[in-house]
Amino acid sequence: MANPHQQNPEGYDPAGSTQMFRAFVDEGQGGPSGRRAAAPAPARSSGPRVGLIAGVIAGIAVVAAVVWLAFG
Repeated sequence: MANPHQQNPEGYDPAGSTQMFRAFVDEGQGGPSGRRAAAPAPARSSGPRVGLIAGVIAGIAVVAAVVWLAFG
């Protein structure tokens, strides 16, 4: 009994998935020549640090307002 997962001996892929995969890989490398465009450098962002600093400042302002209202 033949193995159902064995590839066709002629190398033909009836679904075309191998050919499509090779085209995808070639496209990612800039085509058949193999040249690849340089990826742009990631932009440096301060990310969540700015939000943390803003939150701390807002928290201090709220505490200061509560203290001012309590003793005012």
